[in-house]
Amino acid sequence: MKSRVYLLLSLAFVVLLSLNGCKSKESAYKAAYESAKAKESTDSAVEETTPVTKPAATASSATVQKEKVTAVDGAGIQQFSVVIGSFLNKTNAVSLKERMTNQGFQAFLAQNERGMYRVIVATFGDKSSAVSERERVKEKYYPDFQDAWILDKQ
Repeated sequence: MKSRVYLLLSLAFVVLLSLNGCKSKESAYKAAYESAKAKESTDSAVEETTPVTKPAATASSATVQKEKVTAVDGAGIQQFSVVIGSFLNKTNAVSLKERMTNQGFQAFLAQNERGMYRVIVATFGDKSSAVSERERVKEKYYPDFQDAWILDKQ
């Protein structure tokens, strides 16, 4: 009987030691967290931000993709168009077109020979106007539409 009592007391002692050990680890983690947080706030206060400006795209430097397309809905397609989305699924293309129409664009759909639907937000007779509009769309809707491209109709 005495051995059981000693065993229970020993077991209780071990449990108390282990619980006490958790508190010291917890406070050590808390201290490390507070230290890191304080360092982070001083680092961000000292850090200077330099605005990054990228050179504006010019009509001669802009890449275009030549494609034979036909208008699915909307206006006719001029020589150069700004494409913001390409879809195999027409429902997805229509959804993006409607979103952009609600944003004030005269967006429309075109389809290429492989069945891809192109969501076009602007179309122009000259390349430089298309490039300018693409850059405006990319800037206005950043980070969306960073992969917008110019379609050169065949």
